[in-house]
This record gives sequence, C-alpha cells and structure tokens, in this order.
Amino acid sequence: MRRVLLDARATMASPNRNARSAVVWGRLLGIAFVVCFGTGVYSHLLQDPLPGMRFPTRPAQLYQFTQGLHITAGIAIIPLLLAKLNVVMPALAQVPPVRGVLHLLERLSISVLVSASIVQVGTGLLNTYQWYPFPFPFRQTHNAMAYVIIGSLVVHIASKLPVITRYWRARDAYDAEGRFVADPTVGSELLPDGREARPAVGERAAAAQTAGSYPRGLTGRLLRWVDGPAAPAAPAGAPETRADGQFRGPETANPSAEPRLADGTSGAGAGRASRPEQAEPATSGLRQRIARRGFVAAVTAATVGVVALTAGQSNRLLEPLNVFGARQRHIGPQTLPVNRTARAAGVLATATAADWTLTVVGKDVTRTFSRAELVALGTATADLPISCVEGWSQTASWRGVRMRDLLASVQAEPETPVRITSLEQSGGYRVTEMGAEYVADPTTLLALEVNGQTLDLDHGFPARVIAPGRPGVLQTKWIGKIEVIR
Repeated sequence: MRRVLLDARATMASPNRNARSAVVWGRLLGIAFVVCFGTGVYSHLLQDPLPGMRFPTRPAQLYQFTQGLHITAGIAIIPLLLAKLNVVMPALAQVPPVRGVLHLLERLSISVLVSASIVQVGTGLLNTYQWYPFPFPFRQTHNAMAYVIIGSLVVHIASKLPVITRYWRARDAYDAEGRFVADPTVGSELLPDGREARPAVGERAAAAQTAGSYPRGLTGRLLRWVDGPAAPAAPAGAPETRADGQFRGPETANPSAEPRLADGTSGAGAGRASRPEQAEPATSGLRQRIARRGFVAAVTAATVGVVALTAGQSNRLLEPLNVFGARQRHIGPQTLPVNRTARAAGVLATATAADWTLTVVGKDVTRTFSRAELVALGTATADLPISCVEGWSQTASWRGVRMRDLLASVQAEPETPVRITSLEQSGGYRVTEMGAEYVADPTTLLALEVNGQTLDLDHGFPARVIAPGRPGVLQTKWIGKIEVIR
C-alpha cells in the first residue's frame, strides 16, 4: 500500500504541484468565492428580504453590476477550481492517508468544500441557461450551499494558515535559481521527496519506522492488512529497500550517519532536505520556472477566455465577444431578450382581453383602471436596466405611470409597500412585494411602453413594473392587481 501511494506521488510530481502554487491558486479561488457569496446573498435578500430591510434604489444599475459580477466570478471559478485541484493532486497519495482524528476532520472538510463547490458551480452554470435537470429547487439550494462553501473554506484556511503564511510571497518560496524551497516544518502535504512534516515520534518508534514498519493505531493496522504479510528481515549488512523504492547499502545503515526527518525516516530524501550542497543543479531551477510560467499562462488564458466570451451578456464593452452567454443583448422583441414568454406564462387570452383592467387597492379606496385611464393619470419616462438573476441585463427606455402617483389616486401614502399580482395562474413570482423605498422612487413605473413602442406581449403587455436596482424576476409582467400592504 505504501509503495503504491509513493509511486503515485512520484508519478504526479511536477514543478506546478507545490505548496506555493496551492497558495496562489487558492488565494484567487477564495477571492472569487467571497465575491460570489457577497453578491449572491444580496440577490437572495432582494428576493426574500428580512423584516425591516430596505435597499438602495441608487444607482439604478446597482443590481445590474452586482449580478453581472456574480455570474462572471462564478464562471471564472471553473478554470481556477480545475487549476487548484490539479495542483493538490499529490496530497491524495500521502503516506499514511490519515494521521489522526484532526487530520481526518481536515480532509473531510476539504471533501465538503470540493464537492459543494462542484455542485454549486455546475448548477449555477445550468441556471444561466434556465435548464434544471436536478430534482431540487435551485434558488434555495444555491443559497444554502453558499454558506456550506464559505464555512468549509474558513475551516480549510484555518487549518492551512501556517502553510499560507509561509508561502504567501514568491520570494520566500523559491531560491535564486527558481527552485522551490521545501519547508517541512509547516505541515504541507505538497513537499517533494517525502518531506511532509508529521508529528514527531519517540526514538524507539522512529527506529521502527526507519526499519519499514507502520504507524501506530488504526491507520497502521489498516495499512498492514492491505499490504499483507511482512517480508522477511534482510541479513545484516545487506542493502535495504526503502519505502520510496531506493536502496541503502551498509555504508549508510547507521541512523546517526544520515539526517532524520520528523517522522523518523532517513536516507537520500532527508539528506537533500538538510544538505544544501547536494541540491539540484541550477539549470533545474530554470526548467521549473518555465514549467510554472507555462501553467500560469494556460490557466490565465482559460480564465480570461471564459469570462470574455460570456460577460458580454451584461457588459456593453464585451458585447461583441459574447459567444457562450445565455442571452444576447439587443436580440428579442423590441430589442430586449425575454426569459418567460406570455405563452409559457399562460396569459395569451387574459393579457389581450378587451376588458382588461388594473385593480388598485388602497387602505380605504379601491379603483379599477383601463389602459386609457392609466394614460390619463399622466406618464413619465425612465431609462432603467432590466437585470435578470441569470446574469444578462440591458438598459431600455420605459414610459408609464409613476407608482407613487398610482397610489395617490387611491389616497395611499407614497412610501407604502405594495403587493403586486400577475395575471399568471401559477409560478413562484406570480405574486411579489415591493418595499416602500421603491414605491417612493420617482423612476419606479407601471410601464406601458418600452423604447417608444407599446409593450410587446412577451414584455408584459398590457402593463408591467419597472423599478431601479431590482432583479428582473421582481419586475412583474402582465399585472392584474396592486394592493397596499396594511
């Protein structure tokens, strides 16, 4: 078993797979996760606010920015996560696999972090295309998984803090020739030549491990069972086969003649760790530096590529490069993309009925308005973005009745929260609520026109809500009723 794990580590050896690389890619990945977490929580609270919460209505493009950043950072996580997993692969073949209870808990937390990250990124990517092949509700699960990821990330950072501190700066990680500097005192599982720091053992246990025995406890018993019966002891003076597959002759059999690592092992690996004069030639540093730079360049190109080819759905500057974005800007009825059509919502008949009216319910007064009567109340124009949780957004010119003027017609105060009901018969956003801060904003409209034309049926005809800084799912279409929340 030990031989298999050691051979696997040797196979996976690479200049890119060291503690410094793990810190670099982990740092970038951590930043991306924090950005996604903050912007994701903001989006979730906009849709499910806590009691008493109020949100800014300025700048009007605030949600356009935060959600665009959320999706962009989430897409950037994909190549960064793959790079991080590539770097830490040798840690999967450490010997022994588990060194104690704390080490087991640490590895479990990493398993939770990795698996939750893969699920989160995968389902989030599918959500941008509005494809839901999984059996659980996306939004609630996505929100819950975010806290799992951040919690396990905090645990992981705390457990790896000595490694992070030691290899935070490149100048502390590489020598003048560009070779990685292995420090076995920080507990990293990505040090070459078997130099990982392990808990120190007593002199007798150290001698036993040097002779090829196993660690004590359940781990040792498990490894002995997997490896089978022990080989017979070698005759005195015969060459000894070490755990890494190398031979040690009688001239080095005296343990005092060679440096010893913290786990009691000795030999050429320990000698290299303590005798600088036996270090690799300087030319190897150049090769390592070139390999590292090539890896960094490849991951950087992949990250920039996926971002540039998708961010155009929310960023005007990158719009010409939007190849893989789920929504293309300026494509759709009245040059606006559509998420949910009137046919999908089941409002083809009710929204186009000649007798359609809007019911506005105040505290003491209730009125109904035809479309012509709404226009008679007076209209205003506002340039506001329609920004969807899937990441796409686009600014349009909207014209309609100010929400506060509509409430004034039923003798309601301008700063009053309202409940808005769509003509849809089902759907999670058929009924939405709007906070008083949005109702009082002069740019919040009951929109009747967009870009100088009567609303297209797929954009909410006969009337829809448009407000600054709100997710598109809350900009209710095909409105049938607005009522003051008492």
